[in-house]
Amino acid sequence: MQCAFIGAGDVVDYYLNNFDSTSLELTAVCDHDGARARHLAALTDATAYTDLESLLSTESAPLIVNLTSHQAHADVTRQCLNADRHVFTEKPLALDADTATALVDLAKQRGVGLDCAPINHRGQAQQHIGSLLADDQLNPIRVIYAHAHAGRVTEWHDNPESFLAVGPLYDSAVYPLTLLTEWFGPVETVRTADTIDVYPSHAESTPERPAHVEATLTLAAGPIIRLTTSFYTPHRSREFNSIELHGDGGSVYLNDSGSLTATAQSVSVGGHGRSYVTAPPITSSSQNHSHISGPARFARAIEHGDRPVTGGQRGAHIVRVCNAIEHAAANNVSVSLSSPELRCTESRDEHAYARSLRALRQDTYTSQSHTNPKSSEMNLQRDNSHRLPPVGFGCSRYRNGNYIDRVDSIATAIDAGYRLFDMAELYGNEYRIGSLLETPGTPSRDQLVLISKVWNTNHAHIAEACNGTLSELGIETLDSYLLHWPDAWAYQGPLSKLATLSPEQQEERTFPTDASGNRASADVSIESAWQRLEKVCRRGLTRTIGICNISAIELQRILDIASIPPAIVQIESHPYRPRDELIEKCHMNGIRVIAHSPLSAPGLLTEPVLQTIADTHDVSPAAIAISYHVDRGVIPIPSSTTAKHISANLAAANIQLSDEERSRLQTLADTEFER
Repeated sequence: MQCAFIGAGDVVDYYLNNFDSTSLELTAVCDHDGARARHLAALTDATAYTDLESLLSTESAPLIVNLTSHQAHADVTRQCLNADRHVFTEKPLALDADTATALVDLAKQRGVGLDCAPINHRGQAQQHIGSLLADDQLNPIRVIYAHAHAGRVTEWHDNPESFLAVGPLYDSAVYPLTLLTEWFGPVETVRTADTIDVYPSHAESTPERPAHVEATLTLAAGPIIRLTTSFYTPHRSREFNSIELHGDGGSVYLNDSGSLTATAQSVSVGGHGRSYVTAPPITSSSQNHSHISGPARFARAIEHGDRPVTGGQRGAHIVRVCNAIEHAAANNVSVSLSSPELRCTESRDEHAYARSLRALRQDTYTSQSHTNPKSSEMNLQRDNSHRLPPVGFGCSRYRNGNYIDRVDSIATAIDAGYRLFDMAELYGNEYRIGSLLETPGTPSRDQLVLISKVWNTNHAHIAEACNGTLSELGIETLDSYLLHWPDAWAYQGPLSKLATLSPEQQEERTFPTDASGNRASADVSIESAWQRLEKVCRRGLTRTIGICNISAIELQRILDIASIPPAIVQIESHPYRPRDELIEKCHMNGIRVIAHSPLSAPGLLTEPVLQTIADTHDVSPAAIAISYHVDRGVIPIPSSTTAKHISANLAAANIQLSDEERSRLQTLADTEFER
């Protein structure tokens, strides 16, 4: 779609970034400063104008991107709407609520679209927090701290006059207000507000409106916001543009509410009674946004026949909130806001956003699934197993020859954002995980993927073992139940709460021997064990079934007799042992592959090839070993015990390997490991 930029000041550079990646075509630019207009036109091969009326009468571009100064937004937008142009405007939409609402009404009357920055609610980190809210992990959210500081604009901006004229509410507070109203609905009440005229005495010019504002607001869904916004607070302050949400289940911290891109450190979560841990977004980096993403998305909607004004309505509400804060501060009163400008938007009950984010999470998890289009029935049977996150968390207690307590590290993994947990009867800690699942700060059951495995001694007693696992976890259904190994050993009775036994007692129960000291095997074929698994699945005790530590030949034996085919195969895999043939066979049959022990191969984490690639991405060799699997559509399940490593392993899902790096990793395959 053809578009025109009105305003050629500093902000235009942000909108030109990634412009070529959109379908927009910049045909005209306008600025009252002729030199600036001509400079921008020369850069973009557009036509320069110094008069908006001339541009509108000459150019046919249907979309206007309003990048003028704060005070000019409303007048420019009105003139463009009256010329029947769609308008995307920088924030704020206007400086008073009545004017902003009138612009929305005008857009509707003229049958054109109206959208307004900021678009920070579409940022990667912001959407990640939205997905955490959709998990119900932290809900209900009751108290929110929001900081929105622009710093001392006279010290960092060449032309600060526009900022000084509007103050921090209309320039900076719009970022957290936009985000929080997207999550929780409109602001209902300004409970208290205070403004302070404070600015450095050495500054050549000072703000025309109060430079420091503090307010307490009530959101429609219930949370109370403590908002602080300032032109006095400098950029180097500890809390600059952050949001911290506190709920019954814990807290979440966003270090920059206005940023459209995310780092692994952008979000931190502290579950109920637990310290904060980094919770890296694990959506694809291609989902990062830039300023031009707003107009580009707006243009796509217009091309599909829509005339959206939702962004304008949101912008008008934010202006009304800023007006109300100023009124409350000036008159020392509370202000109740009605929000007619939001009534024409989609229904915003307190669960609507959660549902949309659940859909987003499912789309993310299914993006890497490998399916066999010829096997529609098989795909339906495995539908739940396909919705898997790119990285899971292993819950084994066995580390370096010792049994350790894993509950704290599993709780840390929940806070970091892991949602797939690989458990097993053998690990003996399912009852403790069950207790953790019942505590505040744990996501709702439908947001977790819980996988367990039946131990070798129970191949003839799979239903009994599965019921025991469900009882210890306190749930009704597993997402997948797997044979831990193809081998069957002598029955030793139910294996409940093994973690309460001494290591010697655990070994005796789980690794039985006969009178000669050899492994006490049982006459249970892999085929008959699989048929027992199918019965458990039909009874609804597990949504899907699978098998671990299997060869391609053994997998084929199961496929030959299965009425419910495997949804998951779990195997040891890492760059030294890629298991390409087996993985390809699984993917050809629509089976998801999980890689256990992705970091434990001797020498792997000191491998020079991994180190070289890791240096390129500024990560650890472990992160490359994790991304190696994600890149192949395989789900690694590292089982780290330190918060730093737990977060870093999850963040590795975002690493994009190059073709050359993939080739180098392929050279590491070791034939000895492959045996």
